[in-house]
Amino acid sequence: MSFPWAQHYKPSHPLMVYLDEKLPLPRFVYNAVGAGYPVPRNLNYAWNFGVLAGFCLLIQIVTGIVLAMHYASNAGIAFDSTEHIMRDVNYGWLLRYAHANGASAFFAVVYIHIFRGFFYGSYKPPREMIWLLGVVIFLLMMATAFMGYVLPWGQMSYWGAQVITGLFSAIPLIGGALHTWLLGGFAPGDAALNRFFSLHFLLPFVILGVVILHIWSLHIPGSSNPTGVEVKTESDTVPFHPYYTAKDGFGLGVFLILYCAVVFFAPNQFGHPDNYIPANPMQTPAHIVPEWYFWPFYAILRAFTQDFFIIPAKLMGVLAMFSAILVWFFLPWLDRSPVRSGHYRPLHRKFFWVLVIDVLALGYCGGAPAREPYVMISQVLAIYYFLHFLVILPIVSSLEKPEPLPFSITEAVLGKDDHAVLTA
Repeated sequence: MSFPWAQHYKPSHPLMVYLDEKLPLPRFVYNAVGAGYPVPRNLNYAWNFGVLAGFCLLIQIVTGIVLAMHYASNAGIAFDSTEHIMRDVNYGWLLRYAHANGASAFFAVVYIHIFRGFFYGSYKPPREMIWLLGVVIFLLMMATAFMGYVLPWGQMSYWGAQVITGLFSAIPLIGGALHTWLLGGFAPGDAALNRFFSLHFLLPFVILGVVILHIWSLHIPGSSNPTGVEVKTESDTVPFHPYYTAKDGFGLGVFLILYCAVVFFAPNQFGHPDNYIPANPMQTPAHIVPEWYFWPFYAILRAFTQDFFIIPAKLMGVLAMFSAILVWFFLPWLDRSPVRSGHYRPLHRKFFWVLVIDVLALGYCGGAPAREPYVMISQVLAIYYFLHFLVILPIVSSLEKPEPLPFSITEAVLGKDDHAVLTA
């Protein structure tokens, strides 16, 4: 979106004039995150989580590069090299804890960012490309996190790799060959560890590239806002800097306090004790469970226990698990309501909170043992999850009567003030 009232970069120092002519990087930064980028004036703290997600990605890349300098992707010594990092490398314990808990922080921030999009209709046109790229980022995050979880080569790492890669064997005809090809053998070993390490190192940079596209696509229509009303006048916006750099800075400070509290005082809170036992192919853990951020989808996977005619239960579980994320790609077209924000959609708002409870309950069941009543509860929750997106959301968007929208963002912030709106 082009804002005619946006400020433009005008360097005054001769060096900056020269640099702007030859390599307009300062102009690019100014227009992207400076006073040259007008932003709706009513953004709340729910909009901080995009910046926090970018910061988490930066933490993961920096700590991951240093950890890779000391890690050995060999099944015989991978566990020992991880212990070497913890005990012998200067501040290695800090790097590893920052990286491991950084993954949890990254997913927590991104989940809040996604559900903010669900509530405020951030996936609706003209911002559907921003949403689609965001879902791609989430899928890449899940792949990267899974491969990183394998690298310490503890019991959970080994058996997690065995279980997750084994899901591909459910694919008809090519499943067995595909499983063997992914692992480089018939069971996780040196070949699998080398492949996972290489991809775990590479994918964060792929994510970074998609994040750049995500931000680029955001700057075309401009940021959404809690009202869902598009920017109409100059009074609807404020410059990104200093208003939102200060607001994001405060949110980053709060995030760092919580993040550092976990890293220094509860670094193993989100880990599994079995992963501090070296991988043993001859001893299966009593309860194989992935990291907490996979639990909702793991519960959906385990919800299928009976074959459906000629379709094996395992294949149905795999398809449902992937479909639980892929359905997000179709949200811009499933939700046909002309109103974006859940603040003005009473039915949508109620079902949104039911969805939140449903996903949290799925997460609890995913972390619980695979026995009753958790399996039965997972089945009910999984049915509702898909009903929400494929049935309830389209029906609600067609039938509900939205509440009156404000005339402009200014009116939503300052109240109905004809002078404020007309003279903007």
